Amino acid sequence: MAGRNVLIVYAHQSPGSFNAAARHVAVEALQRQGSHVVVSDLYAMDFRASATVQDITDEPRNPEHFCYGDETMWAWQEGRLSDDIKEEQRKVEEAELIIFQFPMYWFSVPAILKGWIDRVLAQGFAFSMEKMYNNGVFKDKKAMLSFTTGAPESMFLPDGINGDMNVTLWPLQNGVLHFCGFQVLAPQIFWAPTFCLPQVRDAMLEGWWARLQGLWEEAPLTFVPSEYFDLSFTGGYRLWPHLKEERGGDAYGLTTGHHLGKPLPPDNQIKAVSLKDQARAIPPEDHAHSKNGQ
Repeated sequence: MAGRNVLIVYAHQSPGSFNAAARHVAVEALQRQGSHVVVSDLYAMDFRASATVQDITDEPRNPEHFCYGDETMWAWQEGRLSDDIKEEQRKVEEAELIIFQFPMYWFSVPAILKGWIDRVLAQGFAFSMEKMYNNGVFKDKKAMLSFTTGAPESMFLPDGINGDMNVTLWPLQNGVLHFCGFQVLAPQIFWAPTFCLPQVRDAMLEGWWARLQGLWEEAPLTFVPSEYFDLSFTGGYRLWPHLKEERGGDAYGLTTGHHLGKPLPPDNQIKAVSLKDQARAIPPEDHAHSKNGQ
């Protein structure tokens, strides 16, 4: 990754946290490879989470009914966004890889990071109806989630009480990152470090360091190409009927979200596997053994 620009969007309050340690490992590993790393430490920046009229620098076009999406799109086009948003958008434009480092809160990101997503990834800047998913604005950039959980992996298995982590990650990885065009790398999940022995936490960070050595060469997660859908309002942006028919005999759905009423493809949001491989019939008992490390 020599010479590459990397942005780490970091959301944790404590410099003594495991998230801070994971951020430090990423910065050091990437810098040693020659990458230029910028960190947006959202709590240290006191980044504003609320999306409000203050995000534009003059009067809205429609003060009687303020529509945040439309108003910020126009403000982006006309250079009227607030300075903090402009600065983060500049960082995004310069970055070739963005790593989001955070603790999972309520099956999602902390409010301050959600505010970064809401405010920085403005319509026009990050997406449009013409530029989305694999044809998106950031299709030449990579992005990934790196996060800690408060619960062990067993609770996030398909038969765990929290439900399948693949389902939990779909809104963030498909609905935010892939929607904006990013090539989404498999997430780096640190399972319940709070409840782990120090040597286990050290091993987690060593594994992260090892992964970072070849991160740029990793294949991204697989999503269904936009070309598989009738991209018109009359067609409802739905999968072309002939493609749906062709996949009728597959053992699994296309993705976690596009399951077509079939079983979810194993680890679709956690491991980089091609659509062809996901569709193959994998004996359920084999998948169960692999998920439980037997």
